[in-house]
Amino acid sequence: MQTETTHPHSDKFTPYQVLVIFLLAVTQFTVVLDFMVMSPLGDMLMKSMNLKTSQFGMAVSAYAFSAGISGLLTAGFADKFDRKKLLLFFYIGFIIGTLFCGLAHNYIMLIVARIITGLFGGVIGSISMAIVADLFPIQKRGRVMGFMQMGFGASQVLGIPISLYLANAWGWQSPFLMIVALATIVWLLVVIKLKPVTKHLNEKTEQNAVMHLFNTISQKHYRIGFLSTAILSIGGFMMMPWSSAFSINNLHITQHQLPIVFMVSGVSSLVIMPIMGRLSDIIDKFKIFSIASIMMIVMVLIYTNLTPVPFGFILLLNILFMISMMSRMVPAMALTSGLPKMQDRGAFMSINASLQQIAGGVAAIVGGMIVVQKDKYSPLENYNILGYIISILSLISILMVYRVSKMVKQRKAMGL
Repeated sequence: MQTETTHPHSDKFTPYQVLVIFLLAVTQFTVVLDFMVMSPLGDMLMKSMNLKTSQFGMAVSAYAFSAGISGLLTAGFADKFDRKKLLLFFYIGFIIGTLFCGLAHNYIMLIVARIITGLFGGVIGSISMAIVADLFPIQKRGRVMGFMQMGFGASQVLGIPISLYLANAWGWQSPFLMIVALATIVWLLVVIKLKPVTKHLNEKTEQNAVMHLFNTISQKHYRIGFLSTAILSIGGFMMMPWSSAFSINNLHITQHQLPIVFMVSGVSSLVIMPIMGRLSDIIDKFKIFSIASIMMIVMVLIYTNLTPVPFGFILLLNILFMISMMSRMVPAMALTSGLPKMQDRGAFMSINASLQQIAGGVAAIVGGMIVVQKDKYSPLENYNILGYIISILSLISILMVYRVSKMVKQRKAMGL
């Protein structure tokens, strides 16, 4: 039985709601860090295992594709169980997969470990989103999403610099073992502190898992939400894998300056996300998304055409880029969470997260086909073409999120 009650008209969170936000945010931190840390560890990994760049790319995309497939396979079951039990099951699988990453000593073991980690880790975000949608009314979700997305910033501010320090001291495996230790503590806290999340089980549905998945996908307004999220995720995945190489080979920043770029960008996202979350609960979410999207297009076009400039200017551009990117994600995710009915939320969030991962995996592959590098020390070529593609996709995403916003307002007006 659902034990938590929310107070839609109260502006403050209850102590239990604060605890839930904290637990979900630190869970998100560990999952995001596990994914994010692969990129800065790339050079060390390739040298340690004698990997080709294409093999390393496969190790990165193995997580994204397995996470996407896992989400689709589990979507039909997502609304049949207590969300707390689902979270605990997939989180322990993620911990085991990450442990295997830390123990891997050849390419095959690494690929298998990344697939296992993706199969379990890729579903955790959607389960967390469903919990948020169940426990928090739409007018509070912007702030909750802002805190949830802080996992991304925290992984850059704390996770990546600490991981690089550990990797330099004890080898590339040590960051994964650190994540395992932290995630185990978080798993135990969820066991002890999180109450069952079962309110959705009261919404009677006679569908089996396969029919539930099919019926969720078949609804037109849900498909618009899925497509909107997929287009949103393509841009980040298309740029992210090559950002370090572009910074070093094209902008001539040093390996010692690279962690500073990660840290400063992360701090800016930690500061901006709660602010954007609160603003998106006060101001129209679509307006914030549109302004942030235009700002991001400007930043992308400037950055992808950049030549060597002073380091301070590079930091400023990275801060502005991160602010614009995160200012899009918070209102967009809050809006999308308002689309599904309560009994469909788990399936909807799982499919949404799956398509986000799959779209990201495809984007990384396409980005790798567009960007070329003659040798390890040559500047990247065609990086600006990625900028033009991302800008076009960002304009399309404004139209898509407008449709999502319109549908959410209609649902709210009908009292759904």
